[in-house]
Amino acid sequence: MPENVVPLFKNSPPTGPDAPAGPPLTVVTGTDQPAAVPPLWVRSGRAVRRAVTHERTRSTGRLVVRHGSYVLGGSRIVVRRAWDGRTAARYERMIRAAEAAGNYEVAAEWEERGRAFRAARHARRMDLLTSPEKVVKGAAYGLGGTLAGLLLLGIGLAIATEDASDVVVPLMALVELCRWIVVIVSVVWGPLVAVGPWLALAGVWAVGRHRQAAPAWVLPAQSRSGEGEPITPSIVVKALKDLGISALRKAITEMGDAGASMLGPIKIAGCGVEVDVTLPSGVATNEVQSRRRKLAENLARHEHEVFITIPPAARTVRLWVADSGALDEPIGPSPLTTDDTLTANYAKGKAPWGQDLRGDAAALSLYQRHMLITGLSNQGKTAALRALALWLALDRSVEFRVADLKGAGDWAMFDGLATVLIQGPTDEHVVEATEMVEGGVREMERRLTAPPGTAFPPLIVLVDEAQVAFMCPVKDDDGRPYGGSKATSRYFMAARKIHNQGRAVNVLLWQGTQDPTDQNLPKLVREGAHTRASLALGTESQARMALGDKAVDGGAAPNLLRPGLDKGTVVVASDGIAIPAGQASITVRTHYIDTDQATTVADRAKALRDGVTTLTAADRGEERDPLADVAAVIGDAPRVLTQEVLKRLTALDAKAYGGWSFVDLKRALDGTGAEPHKSDGRMVVSRDRITRALANRPGDGSASASQ
Repeated sequence: MPENVVPLFKNSPPTGPDAPAGPPLTVVTGTDQPAAVPPLWVRSGRAVRRAVTHERTRSTGRLVVRHGSYVLGGSRIVVRRAWDGRTAARYERMIRAAEAAGNYEVAAEWEERGRAFRAARHARRMDLLTSPEKVVKGAAYGLGGTLAGLLLLGIGLAIATEDASDVVVPLMALVELCRWIVVIVSVVWGPLVAVGPWLALAGVWAVGRHRQAAPAWVLPAQSRSGEGEPITPSIVVKALKDLGISALRKAITEMGDAGASMLGPIKIAGCGVEVDVTLPSGVATNEVQSRRRKLAENLARHEHEVFITIPPAARTVRLWVADSGALDEPIGPSPLTTDDTLTANYAKGKAPWGQDLRGDAAALSLYQRHMLITGLSNQGKTAALRALALWLALDRSVEFRVADLKGAGDWAMFDGLATVLIQGPTDEHVVEATEMVEGGVREMERRLTAPPGTAFPPLIVLVDEAQVAFMCPVKDDDGRPYGGSKATSRYFMAARKIHNQGRAVNVLLWQGTQDPTDQNLPKLVREGAHTRASLALGTESQARMALGDKAVDGGAAPNLLRPGLDKGTVVVASDGIAIPAGQASITVRTHYIDTDQATTVADRAKALRDGVTTLTAADRGEERDPLADVAAVIGDAPRVLTQEVLKRLTALDAKAYGGWSFVDLKRALDGTGAEPHKSDGRMVVSRDRITRALANRPGDGSASASQ
């Protein structure tokens, strides 16, 4: 071989004219390597690995382990039963279980039963001391009586047959019977001794199989699949035992009733069941809450089908487990769409919003409660908020001022129903929405300065997609930003003022927002809402922003709702809805009202009113005509109170009319023939007079409103 040639393999055979004859070796260039046959030990190892990992081998192995475990587990169960029957171990376990559950009366009862068992066992053992003598005497009396009876029977037989040998016939019959018994026993004993252990083995195997005393990974597929199984106490206890909480597992193992004393009654609750679980000492409720997914899977359910809440009782968790697939079925239509005679009452009524998880109707009181509803985009937030507004619109005394900062037409049916309707996502629309909320502040302040006892109709200031307002970068002429969360922010401060004092005079702020964060939903604003609801969210931190720490710590988890699949499902924290005792929130599946149905309901609400002139962003100009504006805000009503006219003018253009008083209104109408006048003792403005004044004035007689 030339010196500059290096063999490809360490053990390559020599080449050249002196090389021994043999099979040719194919050598390739580049990155290819010559094919080499692996050693025998490598091939054997691969064959063994394939044999071990083959599905048939694995199935056989599981079968052997499973049935072997049945025997071992069944033996353990039988031995334990025998031990419990001979000792007071069962009573000791029941006492420990009752003490762990805090039920000391039951513990005392089991202690008394244990004392009675020990006393009876002692009496039986004392009887054993005298039992040999009693057995011997009994046997002697029995044998003597039997022999005497047989002898008398033989005498009677001999007399009857007149044969003296018949006297011993009964005795000989007894001896023959004993001989046959010995023969039968000697014949059966051998097979019985041979078969007996196998019968005992079959017995303990049957016990182990009945109790499924084998690891879960070796159980057959049908035993491991529990999809849709009804929830029973044994299933709940096993699910808790397998949560991975060592203290809980140890306590259940030591309980004489296998953990049954931990459970309250399993009650049907809507489309599922509910059960209270009293945890043993050393196990905290939050340890169970944090393992919701594992608990659900142990119960053969999906995570969204199990809810864990904290009832009033200490060391107790309440489990609500849905029937498999029940939460994916739609609920019925809203009563707003099925009952044309339905009306609303702001002060005493409740809005039919949907159903809770039990399947019961969920109704929400809106009386003097600010509202905040949040959720990810396209989860049904606007529909849920709009359903409440549509119900409240059926109370003719309620006034709405609506700003939809998405502008997709979701609130278009409120045209002719709301006194202000702003629709659009631009900065200009945010400016208009901010001025609308500030107009609500001025109306609130006017009401606060009214004489005591004055009744005020409800005013709902509603802003949908409020995050657009909070994040608006535009500033006014004085350099104040419309958005943001500082004291200089106009929208933020207006919302805060209504939250602080609006409730007392029925001026309420409703807001809907997406993806709550500190930037698009400041802390002070979100905590000012009395009713807080959330659809599906992405993280627990967002859930805390939406509902508050108390609700989330109590089990509320909108972040565990499934985006897209749980549309319209909201978690609500409010005193305006019936929440089970001890819970901080409730989950509601809201009725869906589509746009066409919402328009129909809105038309019914409009029919209940005298006619409302809706002001939009396009109606707001720099130059105002007070007479024309007064005519616009009066609408079709024959006459309107001067206070109401001033309020509507402010909603029309806060800059032009926000500072107007009765004197300003009277000055603007002086000389037109439409001056305010008294009707039933109250100052009003007449529609006919305004219309006549507009028709009779010169074409160039319009004037701008003074600021």
